Amino acid sequence: MDRNHSHRHLAAMKQSLFDQGLLDEQFIQLEELQDDANPNFVEEIVTLYYRDSSRLISNIDQALKERNSMDFNKLDTLMHQFKGSSSSIGAKKVKAECNLFREYCMAGNAEGCIRSFQQLKKEYAALKKKLEAYFQFARQSGPSETACRPK
Repeated sequence: MDRNHSHRHLAAMKQSLFDQGLLDEQFIQLEELQDDANPNFVEEIVTLYYRDSSRLISNIDQALKERNSMDFNKLDTLMHQFKGSSSSIGAKKVKAECNLFREYCMAGNAEGCIRSFQQLKKEYAALKKKLEAYFQFARQSGPSETACRPK
């Protein structure tokens, strides 16, 4: 695949993430912070997000298992943190599911929380898989024609 074709394919992959509603404009804002000094900035931020958020998912999972004494305030606090992290990378569908989960917390709806959390984990995993493919292809494609080359 020639370099120009690779970059068009990469752009199409990214556009697909937006078209599917997986990402929002925050992802573009992250990309605007990327430069020659840190050409993998966005990938590093997303990698940190997935590493750190796995701890939150585990904590939420544990809190949901306490069905008899479910602490909705604790769950809401954990989900608020998760939503903030998801917002920072532009994870649109994940963030929407966080909002739904928090609504169930406010209503004291344990079953709603559980269902919403299952959906959140699916959206989270789907985005992770697609972003991993996107970043892998980006590394293989090399710097874009419009990017300045490191000296």
